[in-house]
Amino acid sequence: MGALMLQGTGSDVGKSVLVAGLCRAFANRGLTVLPFKPQNMSNNAAVTIDGGEIGRAQALQAIACRTEPHSDMNPVLLKPQADMTSQLIVHGRVRGTLGTDNFLEGRRPLLAEVLESHARLRAQCDILVVEGAGSPAEINLRAGDIANMGFARAAGVPVVLVGDIDRGGVIAAVVGTRTVIDPADAAMIHGFIINKFRGDPALFEDGYRSIERLTGWRGFGVVPWLPQAARLPSEDAVILERPGQRDSGRRLIACPILPRISNFDDLDPLKLEPGVELVMVPPGQPLPAEAALIILPGSKATLADLAAMRAEGWDIDIRAHHRRGGAILGLCGGYQMLGRRISDPQGLEGVAGNIEGLGLLDVETVLSPGKALRRVEGVALGANFAGYEMHIGETGGADTARPFARFADGRCDGAIDPREQVMGSYVHGLFADAGLRDALLARIGAVSTGRDHRHDVDTALDAIAEALERHLDIAGLIDIARIADGG
Repeated sequence: MGALMLQGTGSDVGKSVLVAGLCRAFANRGLTVLPFKPQNMSNNAAVTIDGGEIGRAQALQAIACRTEPHSDMNPVLLKPQADMTSQLIVHGRVRGTLGTDNFLEGRRPLLAEVLESHARLRAQCDILVVEGAGSPAEINLRAGDIANMGFARAAGVPVVLVGDIDRGGVIAAVVGTRTVIDPADAAMIHGFIINKFRGDPALFEDGYRSIERLTGWRGFGVVPWLPQAARLPSEDAVILERPGQRDSGRRLIACPILPRISNFDDLDPLKLEPGVELVMVPPGQPLPAEAALIILPGSKATLADLAAMRAEGWDIDIRAHHRRGGAILGLCGGYQMLGRRISDPQGLEGVAGNIEGLGLLDVETVLSPGKALRRVEGVALGANFAGYEMHIGETGGADTARPFARFADGRCDGAIDPREQVMGSYVHGLFADAGLRDALLARIGAVSTGRDHRHDVDTALDAIAEALERHLDIAGLIDIARIADGG
C-alpha cells in the first residue's frame, strides 16, 4: 500500500505517540503495519529479535503493530556520551562514534543503509509508518540529512507535519516551517496534524483554517490531549525536566537524573503504582532523606556520570541513606557504580582510566569492547521476570556469590550485599513483571497493584488508536500513504 511519514515542528511534539497510535489504528483495520525511524538519538533502547538495539519508541511502535521489534525499524541510532560524542549504532550494532568534528560527514554515507532497511520493511507490509526526528525546520542540519526531508525525498515518502498546540505558537510553528524549508522539501508535505489540544476544538477552528490558507496544506485533524500516553514508555529525556507532584502519603523512591541517564523507562511501571511516589531528582537538588529506596539508573557514560554524581553530592546522600538502613538498587551502569572500582583500560568511554565506585557492593567492573545484547528471563527476588541485557563490561567480586537473578539458561546476574540492603543487576525491563515488582515493593513496605504493565501498555495503545479514529481523517492518511507506491 505504501508509506507515510510524520515529521514535527520541533522535538517532543508527540510524533512517537502519534506514530504508535496510527500503527495500532491501521493494524485494527486489518492492515499489515510496520514502524520505521531512519535516525534516532536516544539513550533509551530495546533489544530486538535479531539481537540488535533500536530506540525505545520504535520498540513500542512495533508492539503497536503487534509484531516483534527488528533492527531495520531504526537503522541509525545515536546514543549521546559524556564528551560531546555519540555512540553510533547501525543496523543494531555498534559502529563507532560521531562527534562535533565528524557529525555531518559521518552520517551522510549512512543514507544508503537507511534506504536498505526501508526497502526491506516496505516489502513486508501494507503500510510503513515513519517517524522523523526533531524538525525539518532545522535547516542548518539539512545538508546530509537522513532523518527528515533527506530521507523522505530519497525514498519518495509523503509527509504529514505535526504541531504541538499545548506549547503555544502552533500557527507560527506550522506556517514558519512552510516558510523556511526548501520548496522541494515543502512539496513533500501533504498536510498537518494539530496535537495535544485541551478544551473545545471548535475554539481553534479559525486558527486551523488560517494554517490551511497560509500553507496550502490540508488539515487531517486536531488530536486532543491523550492522558493514556502517560502509560507508554518514553525515550525523550525532555520528560525528565518536568517536576512531578509530591504525595507524602506514599512510599518514596528516588532516582537521580544523571547527565547521561539511559533506559529510564525501566522505572515507568513503578511510576504508575498508586502506593509509590517516584521522584526523579534533577541536578542541584539533594536526594530526599525520606526515600525508602534509591535507584541508580543506567548510564551511557558510567565513569563520567559517577564523577557527576560526586560533584552533585549525591554520593554523600546515598551513603547517609545506606547508614539509615535504606534500600538501594543499581541497574546496569548504576550497578557498576555501586561496586568498589570501574576500570576502562581501553578508553571506551573517553580517556582510559579507572574510578573508585561507591563501595556499597563488593564487586569490580572492567569495561571491554564486547557488548551484551540479549533478551533474558529467569527468577529474581523469588519472582519470574523477562527483560534484556544491554551493556559493556564484566563485573565480578564476592557479592556476586549472592546473585540478584538466575537466568533460565543457568547463568547468574548481579549481586546482593550480605545484609540484602544493596542490590545490583544488569537486566532492563525488570519492573514490567508484576511478581518481581511486588517483591521489590514489599521490601520497602509498599503494596503493589499487581497489574500487568505490558497489558496496561497494550490497552493504552488501543485507547489512543480509538481517539485517533475519532479525531483524525484516517482514511485520508491512508490515501496519502498510497502516493509512496504511486497509487
